[in-house]
Order: sequence, then C-alpha cells, then structure tokens
Amino acid sequence: MKKFIALCILTFSLASCSLDEDPNYYFEVLPVDSVDIPNEFVMGETYPITIYYYRPTSCHSFRDFYYNKENNERTVAPITYVFEGSECEPLDNELVEATFNFLVTSNGSYIFKFWQGENDAEEDTYLTIEVPVTE
Repeated sequence: MKKFIALCILTFSLASCSLDEDPNYYFEVLPVDSVDIPNEFVMGETYPITIYYYRPTSCHSFRDFYYNKENNERTVAPITYVFEGSECEPLDNELVEATFNFLVTSNGSYIFKFWQGENDAEEDTYLTIEVPVTE
C-alpha cells in the first residue's frame, strides 16, 4: 500500500509539471580557436587540457564539452547555453577558456580532434593534435 501511495504522489507530481513550456535557452556548439595541451602524456597521469574559443554574444555561457571517444581518438568542442529573451550584446574578440581533465588510460598515442567549425562545403574541420604516451 505504501508503494501505491508513493506511486500516486509521484504521478500527480509529474502531471502538475508542464512540458509545453519553452525553455529560455538553447545549446550551441562553438568552434575551438586554440588549445593548450601537453606535448606528451605519462600513463596513469591526469592532465588539464584548456581550449580557447570566441564567445559571440553576452547571452552565451559555457555549459560543458562535447566529448566523443573512439579508441584513442577524442573529438572535443565547447557547448554553450544561449539565453533567449535577454538583451544580448554582440561581442568582438572575447576569447574565453574552458578546461577539462584528461586521464591517460592506454599506451600509444592519443589523437585529439578539436572542432573548428564548417568550411565552405559545410564539412566539419578540426584542429588535430597527436599526443604520444610515454612510460
């Protein structure tokens, strides 16, 4: 009976939430301008990797990283919130940074592909950096 009551409370709580409301923000992936990354890694160590990107408006705020791993290849790009309904000011040359920690877990080399946007043919372009792992 306690489970039934808990289920009813949960159902009514969820039913009272409106899913039709539009959020006041959306996400946007921005191109990477440059990266601060070590020249080599040591197995088992953790390293900070800092990316630099241009913030296009005052309504853009860093959220997280797009981070995709496939074997020893990593694809990385900054994801930002873009807040709507605010007085957004365009920004010229506001270079910002964001850092993540990278734990080295395998031998060989890591290939990092930092997304730099699309070219004229609408193909993704990357800043590709290979970092060897030393023992």
